[in-house]
Amino acid sequence: MTIDSLGDALLAMAMGVLALAILLGLYRIYSATSAAERAVVGDLVFFASIGMLMIVGIQIESAIVQDAAMLAAFLGVLATVALARILTRGER
Repeated sequence: MTIDSLGDALLAMAMGVLALAILLGLYRIYSATSAAERAVVGDLVFFASIGMLMIVGIQIESAIVQDAAMLAAFLGVLATVALARILTRGER
């Protein structure tokens, strides 16, 4: 097994784990009872999909895809903070 095939196998395994996390997260969003639970699991799904996008960027060796994923991650953090402020009604 060469280094390239080992790396590809590890990336494929990581992609599988992230896909499983997204599927379980989508089920949990469907079955959640409160808005806070849905928000937290929605963040999990969002960041797992960004992880999948990063893996694709690594596999196709595209700096543009990786930059787009990092920008989306930054905006996701800001959205998480904004949603937390909304759910807590601005209390600290």
